[in-house]
Amino acid sequence: MGGPNPPHYTPLSKPTAASAAASHFKTPKLYPLAIITILCSISYLIGVWKHGGSTTTTSTATATLTLPCFPTSQNTTTTPKTHPLTNTPLDFTSHHSAADGAATTAKSYPPCSIRYSEYTPCEDQKRSLKFPRNRLIYRERHCPKKNELLKCRVPAPHGYKNPFKWPVSRDLVWYANVPHKELTVEKAVQNWIRFEGDRFRFPGGGTMFPNGADAYIDDIGKLINLKDGSIRTAIDTGCGVASWGAYLLSRNILPISFAPRDTHEAQVQFALERGVPALIGVIASKRLPYPSRAFDMAHCSRCLIPWGQYDGAFLIEVDRVLRPGGYWILSGPPIRWKKHWRGWERSREDLNAEQMQIENVTKNLCWKKLVEKDDIAIWQKPANHFKCKKSRNVVKYLPFCPAQDPDKAWYTNLETCLTPLPEVTNSDEAAGGKLEKWPKRLNAIPPRISRGTISGVTPQNFKQNLQLWNRRVSYYKTVNNQLAQPGRYRNILDMNAHLGGFAANLIKDPLWVMNVVPVEAKVNTLGVIYERGLIGTYQSWCEAMSTYPRTYDLIHADSIFTLYKERCEMEDIMLEMDRILRPEGSLIIRDDVDVLVKVKRIADGLRWDSQIVDHEDGPLEREKLLFAVKLYWTAPPESAS
Repeated sequence: MGGPNPPHYTPLSKPTAASAAASHFKTPKLYPLAIITILCSISYLIGVWKHGGSTTTTSTATATLTLPCFPTSQNTTTTPKTHPLTNTPLDFTSHHSAADGAATTAKSYPPCSIRYSEYTPCEDQKRSLKFPRNRLIYRERHCPKKNELLKCRVPAPHGYKNPFKWPVSRDLVWYANVPHKELTVEKAVQNWIRFEGDRFRFPGGGTMFPNGADAYIDDIGKLINLKDGSIRTAIDTGCGVASWGAYLLSRNILPISFAPRDTHEAQVQFALERGVPALIGVIASKRLPYPSRAFDMAHCSRCLIPWGQYDGAFLIEVDRVLRPGGYWILSGPPIRWKKHWRGWERSREDLNAEQMQIENVTKNLCWKKLVEKDDIAIWQKPANHFKCKKSRNVVKYLPFCPAQDPDKAWYTNLETCLTPLPEVTNSDEAAGGKLEKWPKRLNAIPPRISRGTISGVTPQNFKQNLQLWNRRVSYYKTVNNQLAQPGRYRNILDMNAHLGGFAANLIKDPLWVMNVVPVEAKVNTLGVIYERGLIGTYQSWCEAMSTYPRTYDLIHADSIFTLYKERCEMEDIMLEMDRILRPEGSLIIRDDVDVLVKVKRIADGLRWDSQIVDHEDGPLEREKLLFAVKLYWTAPPESAS
């Protein structure tokens, strides 16, 4: 499959004219032919004598073994074919087995208890209570130890349904999928969410945008340009149910929304059910899992993050992930506190002090306050640190961080120093290189590559990668025809994204891809992915992802199991894939054929419907692909359980 069909006849050599003529005039010798005939007859008679059968019986057996190359029209029975001599059923299935000699029977993975239906291993609420509550450290990632890992399949709640298709899903979510009504009571007056029979409705409201997220974004659009393609990626801190991100998508702006798993039950889960990119996360003591200079815009609408405390550490982290020239938008306390202080039930002095802290930190970061209008304030990060460095020689500002890797962001501690931008030669130059506007940005050479800062990746490699993934995704769509149907999948995960080629070739479909660059990858390419106008995160697949069960409609995994060989258990990675994949969701796994045979065995134990197919370049390639579907199943009804 995938390669050209070989010709039915391929002669190795052709006879010459001379040899053909010579053979025509050769005289046959009868004496050798007679000897051969006698010997064949003797051999035949000895064979009949040894088998003890008559010549008639042998003739019948011989005729039965002569099978036609193509089935005849009369052969329509479903009775299994049998071997003509042993009368045993013929087996035409593949018996390719792994070289390690392991047993071929699949280990069975039972369903977990229904209490694990929303299990997020690294944000487990019971485990989090063991950690300090100051700075919300207890809400950071705290993953289970190896002997604590579940070896069962996380169930969907009884009555689970496939989500509404986008864009309907932006406004409607099935109650059975996220059976929590707490927010409908707690946020009733803020127009966040309503319960209507068997579903939730999201009117688009929020604490700071009573007229709806769409109108709120229009207000922002009057202050900065959201239409010219210069703003493509955005991060929403403390996102609630992610209405801001949901309504940005219609403006060709791709957001990542995050919020901790806290007393507001299932905020991030609601966002994901709506089809909005989101992760469980919190700014506490560790860096956010994104590279430096990733986002064109950062946003906080009453996100309750103490921006001015801890020497400004949280705003300093926003500065690290914000692109040169990018915007930070703040609405809610303490903005316009003179009007709202009574409703916020805080003193004027307290709110004024909070705003002064924020103003001082942003000044230390060399940000420029563009505007404060109504309930919205907007700051802009400088395009470079050319002037910022000079001012530090005169005034005692926040120091620059010493030599470090600004893209290192997996369990990396926050710092209270300014992350330096790449050097420039003048005050007008964009640090790190100028980005094209969207959509040209997608296929233009990313500055990190053109400037030679990504080891082993050249502009030529990048162009070759564009062609490679165009061919691969086209092939995927011929094998999995549902991928070729726009709207069938909405939330997609690429577990080893490299340069983001898989996501780039799906950009015209109504979906989004969370591009993961594994921490263990040889080259850190996540910054390149963001420079292309795509989104993603860092992740070690030896641990669980910071997301809810049933997050993704399709998972793509390129050489994941080869990468993690001898690092962690294959079955644990696949159990995590099963946890975060929706019922009836699909998988595409690329790897060496021997690896995929082991993957197939575990997939059978997980009750995935799976098949190994040839590489897009044909059957002679050792790399193969496994296409799989997670079958639909749920927990039993409460009475049965």
